[in-house]
Amino acid sequence: MKKFIYSLALCSTLTLLPTIGHAKMGDMTLKPGMNHQDVKQLQEALKKKGYFKGNTTTYYGKITKDSVYRFEKANKLPADGIAGRAVFRLLGSSTASVSVNKSAQVVKEAKKYAGTPYKWGGTTPKGFDCSGYLNYVYQKAAGVDLSRTVEGIYKQGTKVSKPQVGDIVFFQTYKTGASHAGIYIGNGQFIHSSSSKGVSVASMSSSYWSKRYLGSKSFV
Repeated sequence: MKKFIYSLALCSTLTLLPTIGHAKMGDMTLKPGMNHQDVKQLQEALKKKGYFKGNTTTYYGKITKDSVYRFEKANKLPADGIAGRAVFRLLGSSTASVSVNKSAQVVKEAKKYAGTPYKWGGTTPKGFDCSGYLNYVYQKAAGVDLSRTVEGIYKQGTKVSKPQVGDIVFFQTYKTGASHAGIYIGNGQFIHSSSSKGVSVASMSSSYWSKRYLGSKSFV
């Protein structure tokens, strides 16, 4: 029992500095402070819908944030002024289809490692811990760099009200806060690196996981 708890603890206690993922248009969340060509395309899409005024630039400043915020409010999305997958989808931007394709790639990559044993501190197909598995799959499939810990990953991404294929689902296990996570693959199931079964599929509606579910976030 002590070994099991210690293994889970690693998912939230290993500390490495998180980095920003490198992605193409639609593969990453856009937020205030960013300077990227995708921001200009976002502004152009918002402008067509009547939410952005003035000249478009590559900088995500207050005007862009306020425009996204108004768009989210008008479309009954969680309003935070950050442009994630849900915003792109409703804007009808090409980013939506790119994002969906990336999500499918994440799930496809994740399933390749089914049966890989759990390894405390593991970050390769020879053995994964829960966060090591997420890091490996997201980097390989989508070029997205995640924090090394579940606690850190939980601070990244865009919060979604309901998980979609490719999203990361978070759970509270041995302590308060996110301490375990997996990749949602649809039909109420997620794939993760379990300390008892290794990389395997589990049901979110099971008696164990359903009462420990914290929420989900989009990263592509």
